[in-house]
Amino acid sequence: MASPFQVSYCSKQMSEKGTQKISDLDGVLEVSRSMRHVRPAHYLFKIEAFSLLSEFDVEKWESDDFESGGYKWGLCLYPNGDEKRNGNGHISLYLVIRDTNSLPPGWEVYVQFKLFALNHIQDKYLTVQEGKTRCFRAMKTEWGFPQFLSLDSFENTQSGYLLDNSCEFGAEVFVIKYDGKGECLSIVKEPSDNTFTWKINKFSTITDTNLHSEEFKVGDHKWKLSLYPRGQQNSSGDNISLFLVAVDHTKLHPHRKLYAKYKLRVRNQVGHAHLEKEACCGFSASVGDWGFWDFKKLSHLNDPSEGYVVKDTLVVEVEIMAMSLLKKFP
Repeated sequence: MASPFQVSYCSKQMSEKGTQKISDLDGVLEVSRSMRHVRPAHYLFKIEAFSLLSEFDVEKWESDDFESGGYKWGLCLYPNGDEKRNGNGHISLYLVIRDTNSLPPGWEVYVQFKLFALNHIQDKYLTVQEGKTRCFRAMKTEWGFPQFLSLDSFENTQSGYLLDNSCEFGAEVFVIKYDGKGECLSIVKEPSDNTFTWKINKFSTITDTNLHSEEFKVGDHKWKLSLYPRGQQNSSGDNISLFLVAVDHTKLHPHRKLYAKYKLRVRNQVGHAHLEKEACCGFSASVGDWGFWDFKKLSHLNDPSEGYVVKDTLVVEVEIMAMSLLKKFP
């Protein structure tokens, strides 16, 4: 019966590029291999006179400490393979967390890491990594690859990993650490105090091109209404134009929008047939107002029988029905 840790050995080409599944004491590892020019970011481990490790019967060699992500690490090399983890016939290479006595009880460190071997001929680094995030903890302080690189390939001078009896290994360690910072985006329906009413007296005598209401607050944002009593400046003056303005829009993040769904209306002061239009828009740092240039014909508004202008007063209103809310935490 085959050993539960038996593995099919790959060709030299697969050992340098591609993905393979390997079984060891930690289960099935899906190992990705590729080549790159860029040297490892966090640590290099060079060995001169590599053959002497075998002559001195060195089972494993551990590197000095190096730091990444606020933790201390080291490399552990088995020059003739880690037999206990099915590494026979291979270089075995592991990442080890160090100085764990200074960590709090029950500590866990989640890491994505890559281990490397320099190919002197290609002037590239063999890059070996898993597709998983690994958890280092008190009962598991070491993760890596029992079959990092086959000894047949490593010792073959044409492969380029052993040059003049010297070799080079390396590591990149990326600690996944939650800093307690984040944000929550939600849509608030019918926020409190979501309706603002603006009375405009002496409407027929207004000569200003544009009027603004006083500011009001809905949610965490300040708003106001903007009215053009005769429409656009260069228009025929047949309509009123009405807009909702986000007063503090310039303070928004340049790549983020403040979304609002709202109704703009002119109230009917003698009945219930209000004039209203609905919009759903995104306000940004560069766009602070949304609305309608052709909200309603002036001839309709000024008709006394319609009830929109009463005693020369126009009543304008906005109802914000929903808006985006962004909260940072903690």
